[in-house]
Amino acid sequence: MKAFYHLPGLFEFYELYRLFLPLYRAHREYFYDWCEIGSIYGAPADCLWGGGRVGFGEDRPEEAAALTREYGVSARLTFSNSLLLPEHLPDRKCNALCALFEKSGAAQNGVILCSDLLLDYLRQRYPGFYFVSSTTKVLTEFRQLAAELSREEFRYVVPDYRLNKAFDRLDTLDAERKRKLEFLCNECCPVSCPDRKACYETVSRKNLGEDCAEHVCASPHAGRGYRFSDAMRSPAFIGVDEIQNTYLPKGFSHFKIEGRGLGSAVVLEFLLYYLTKPEHQLQVREEIYLDSALDLF
Repeated sequence: MKAFYHLPGLFEFYELYRLFLPLYRAHREYFYDWCEIGSIYGAPADCLWGGGRVGFGEDRPEEAAALTREYGVSARLTFSNSLLLPEHLPDRKCNALCALFEKSGAAQNGVILCSDLLLDYLRQRYPGFYFVSSTTKVLTEFRQLAAELSREEFRYVVPDYRLNKAFDRLDTLDAERKRKLEFLCNECCPVSCPDRKACYETVSRKNLGEDCAEHVCASPHAGRGYRFSDAMRSPAFIGVDEIQNTYLPKGFSHFKIEGRGLGSAVVLEFLLYYLTKPEHQLQVREEIYLDSALDLF
């Protein structure tokens, strides 16, 4: 089995992927042969249907679509707003994005979503997509996850990160449902966080243009911001060794890397850690850093 990584920042870090994807193709020997890029996901700025993070990608969608088509990578639109109402469905920008990305190349494109209202709408209007059940649903109970995995509408389901190591229950799933699981590997939030759903709802309100108060994170490390080293110490963290030696042998092959709200320098570190052989990490880093057109911070 191979691991398939689903990478952050289709629009947000277009310039990074514009450099990384050609390098990945030209020097495949730099990268682990047991993994592939499964998709690159994201949403542009001011995207009504957006969720999870407030989008800030400013690059033209046409360029992002052309890049993923050129390299045969699946593009995913992150439309995981949990508070959508029927009046939000005709939004011109989001529908234009769907019309553009439904016309995929060699790899089928997808949509990550939270709202069943949006799911029904997209299945009728844009049947060329596949659909991913978002982690923003915060399904922390295994019975909820099992029910979600049984829904035929979804090709993949991203569970809450607190179920990442629940092997006593994950191992009971049949092979088909194991193939649908897509684990969030590098979450930095503490596993004890009681406010994750409220946090995501605040993001949804912001994307809808509502005037709402900021969500105040209660984590003792909130002031530090995201640090990969903190994520690595989380009991929910899934590292390279675990992917190779635990998850793949058990039949789990899809892994999501978060990071749309971070800088491209941090996302590059994810690409180095998860995809790149240690002896070639410096070469990849130099190839990216030495391009003066890319602002990595």
